[in-house]
Amino acid sequence: MNKGSIKVSVLYPNGEGKTFDMDYYCNKHFTMLNDLLGDAILSSAVEKGLGGGAPGSEATYAAIGNLYFASIESFQNAFGPHAEQIMGDIPNYTNIEPTIQISEVMI
Repeated sequence: MNKGSIKVSVLYPNGEGKTFDMDYYCNKHFTMLNDLLGDAILSSAVEKGLGGGAPGSEATYAAIGNLYFASIESFQNAFGPHAEQIMGDIPNYTNIEPTIQISEVMI
């Protein structure tokens, strides 16, 4: 992604009793995001946690969703009108409360 773009990361911490439906997330939730946010999304990626730093350890995150935008304003203008619908879909694929981070791409 281009330097100066904005990356919105949605991180789903792993742990006992936590569930995550990767199929729903990739095929329904992300499809909805792309439909609702449209051309504002420059790029997107979904990561599935496989393991931690130590051999055999559990992944810190069950999943991470990444969305890239040209600017914070572009993200806010696209996301704001659909926030309730997007956030309301979370219980359909997980019982995890996500952590959200907005970052500027530096390299």
